[in-house]
Parts: sequence; C-alpha cells; structure tokens
Amino acid sequence: MSSTPTLIVICGPTAVGKTKLAIEVAKAFDAEIISADSRQFFKEISIGTAKPNAEELETVTHHFVNNKSISESYNASDFEYEVLDFLEDYFKSNSIAVMCGGSGMYINAVCEGFDIEVPTADEVIRNELNQEFEKKGISVLQEKLKQLDPEFYSHVDLNNHKRLLRAIEVCLITGKSYSSIRKGEKKQRPFKTIKIGLEMDRKKLYHRINQRVEQMMEEGLLNEVKSVKQYKSKNALKTVGYKELFNFLDDEWNLDFAIDKIKINSRRYAKRQLTWFKKDSQITWFNPDKNSELIAYIRRRTNHGE
Repeated sequence: MSSTPTLIVICGPTAVGKTKLAIEVAKAFDAEIISADSRQFFKEISIGTAKPNAEELETVTHHFVNNKSISESYNASDFEYEVLDFLEDYFKSNSIAVMCGGSGMYINAVCEGFDIEVPTADEVIRNELNQEFEKKGISVLQEKLKQLDPEFYSHVDLNNHKRLLRAIEVCLITGKSYSSIRKGEKKQRPFKTIKIGLEMDRKKLYHRINQRVEQMMEEGLLNEVKSVKQYKSKNALKTVGYKELFNFLDDEWNLDFAIDKIKINSRRYAKRQLTWFKKDSQITWFNPDKNSELIAYIRRRTNHGE
C-alpha cells in the first residue's frame, strides 16, 4: 500500500466515459469519488449535467453531487477549500480517492490551487457586462479584456464569451489582471496526484455526444429546463443544454433547431476541454475501453498489488 495518500484524477471531454471508468477505478481501489463537474453540484439539474444515475451513486459513494442549490453562488475557489477539508478527514482512514470530471479549472484548484481566492460573482457587474454583450456583441468584450489584461487576451479563446465575461469580471472586482491571479507557484498538497485523461477517436466521440443529447431529451431534459427557467440568469444555467432550450421556451428557436444547437455546442465544448487538458503534461492518456491497462498503471504508480 502506498504510504502517501493519493488522489486519482480522471478527466477528459464530455461523453467520453469518465463516470463509468471512475466507478471501476474506485471499486478496484476501495475508494470514493469526488465529482469535479461544475454543474453536478446543483441538485435541481440532473439530466442536462449527465450526473451518475441512482444505481451508479449506490455502487460507489460519490461526494460533491447534489450538494448545492442553483440559487447559491459557488466557484472553483470554494470547491478547492471544501474538497481539501474533505480530503483531510477522508485520508485519515483511506489511502486513495478518485476525482472525476471535465471542469479543468475545478480540477486545477484542488491539485494546484489559486494564488488568491477567486472572487464570488458580482451580480451587478455581471448583469452590466451581459447587457453590454447582448447589445453590442462579443467585440466589446474582446476590446475590454485587451485593455484590462493583454496577457490573457493574447491566448484566451476570443470567441468564448463566457471566458471573456468571467475574466473581465475578476479584473473589475479585484483590480488585478486575471492572468496574475491564475498563475503563480503551485501549492504543495499533502497527497500525491495521478492524473488520467480519457480520449477516443474524435468521430466516435462526436457520435456519442449526439446520442447523449438524444437520450437526454428522451429522459425529459426539456421539462427539467422548464423547472429551472426562473434561474436562467444564473451562471450555472448559461451553459450547453440549458441556454439552447431557454431560447426555445422564449420562442426564439424551434425545438429541432435548439436540439441541433445543443449537439453542435456540446461538440465544441468537448474540443475546448481537450485543448485545456492537453496542455497539462502531468496527464497520462488512455482510451476508456482500456480499463484493465489503466488500472494496472495506477497499481504500479501507487504500489497497490492485486
């Protein structure tokens, strides 16, 4: 058994099979799972967030699923502190934990930390920026970010308005550049981290994404979106699967068009996730079908025998 507690991180794009494989890994090492999905925290939304189903939740203990209300403000810095508190207690009686998710910033928060606390959203600033974006388009955000933080502007995806909005918001709240907050020395953690990335043929992944969207609609995604429409201004709902159906409910799009948009935007999101994770040299990549090879790799890294 490894003398140092170990956090196994399983990451990758949406629909690649993270949940299933994380359960297999957790069972193999008698571990529990921490969700690092920035929307699975919220108890009001389950279908569109692809939460583990009831059987999966029963098979292995999951944490940070359904633990927040969508009416609450919650960010990666909050997640960092809560997970570290949890792990401090958890590792007193367990040697391995599994963290599973596709939210790169939340994973980095736990593994590496932030130099300073990322501020909680300022609703006034956010609403002003959103109104400006809706009236004038993304170019006004691009120009504002260029002025506030030219370093971050030089490498961020300039077509991702949510990333632009968040970076500008942090600049305005803190009086610092977003890039200065994000970079710095990695914080030392009292546990070892093993990062596993899952990837597959891009064509196969996109097919799985399209199938998942169809399945979500069959499971009642539209009704779920209707049930949280009053919260649609919340950041957690300005995301794929919800924003498109809000447009349908607001009579801006027809349903078929909205569903096609969910598929397109989900594929784009998967591509951005892969771009993020591929920058991390600590990640070892596996095909999710090679679970025996993956588990053998973890055994070698943790000195856990059969």
